[in-house]
Amino acid sequence: MVNSKTSAIPTNEKTILRLIYIVSIVVFLAVAALGRMPKAESIPDWAKILPALNATLNAITTLLLLVSFYFIRKKNVQMHKKLNLTACVLSTIFLLSYITFHAFGVETSFPKDNPVRPFYLVLLSTHIVLAAIVLPLVLISLYRGLSNQVSLHRKIVRWSFPVWLYVTTTGVIVYLMISPHYKF
Repeated sequence: MVNSKTSAIPTNEKTILRLIYIVSIVVFLAVAALGRMPKAESIPDWAKILPALNATLNAITTLLLLVSFYFIRKKNVQMHKKLNLTACVLSTIFLLSYITFHAFGVETSFPKDNPVRPFYLVLLSTHIVLAAIVLPLVLISLYRGLSNQVSLHRKIVRWSFPVWLYVTTTGVIVYLMISPHYKF
């Protein structure tokens, strides 16, 4: 029985969860601040490849998540862990690349006269909203899995897996739809 003056969550776990929330908030604020960045007078050539790199990282992450799901269904926990850690590394690289690219203040609009614009805007909106909430879900899932808290890991993965999969997949689709309209 847990004493009413103590928490059921160990202190070190509280620290880790606080760190996850702090990192998630800092990343959210950094991405939100990108919209306020002044537009660069020119974009270096190396930065122009970042959107394609980001889409590639998202596509690979999507595949890793699907293969990871397959392996956990086959009860191959070690391969599941390796694939998810790799997906996390690729998503971290994606995030750094995304922030770097958008720090130049690049703005691209989907043409208003394009008949698929409403679909694009719905897809983009859901992608943005879910991308904003996926980071803490993924980090908590990763922590729960690596700390062998299997039942808690399963509970959060029911949410984090489909959201992360949706965000990575729609990230590729959004890129494919907007990339013809880049002007840099």
